[in-house]
Amino acid sequence: MSPRFNSSPFNVVIADDHPIVLLGVGELVQRSGRYRVVAQAGNSTALIELLDAHRPDVLITDFNMPGDSTYGDGLKLIEYVLRHFPGTQVLVLTMISNSLILSKLHELGVAGVIQKNHLHDEIEKALSAVCGQRRYHSPAAEPTSVLGRRDHVGARFEQLSPRELEVVRLFVGGLTVSDIAKTLSRSNKTVSAQKISAMRKLEVETDQALLTYCIEARLFQ
Repeated sequence: MSPRFNSSPFNVVIADDHPIVLLGVGELVQRSGRYRVVAQAGNSTALIELLDAHRPDVLITDFNMPGDSTYGDGLKLIEYVLRHFPGTQVLVLTMISNSLILSKLHELGVAGVIQKNHLHDEIEKALSAVCGQRRYHSPAAEPTSVLGRRDHVGARFEQLSPRELEVVRLFVGGLTVSDIAKTLSRSNKTVSAQKISAMRKLEVETDQALLTYCIEARLFQ
């Protein structure tokens, strides 16, 4: 994004799957008059279409977005946006405090990460930094880990069947359940059941925790 030499507002697109969050963020963004919300999206497909149509100065997007096999969500979606819309600065909204995921976001090139529980305090500071060509650094969140004791990692990992391991490997590689089903010639239901079984054995409860677990444990590096 090139520097501004006039007083025209910065165009902003907001993406979140919760209408109340969209409304609240929109009001916060436009409160100062320096920024103009030009579009809002509730899923990744709509988001990409809006970015292509508006080419905004700034995108404020939730990390976990309903997606499809093309764009997905999380790291996959953020990486796609940064690669295809280099003129748009990206601020990520999240509740994630895991240091590895946050570090990965910054490595990808996001302009900043805003913790949702500090949204009211951080949004104006983040926008001011980004529109002034600076990175925004949120107050450090307490690092968390899904691994627990390291000597338990191998034991959990060895519980996975070859098919469960294959599904987890492809999921960590960025594929959705539908993608994996097509790749392995299995039904979506079968792949979903195998992923859930693997998550139970690894003692994680969400897709993001599964991804974080595998990154921290370096299972597929």
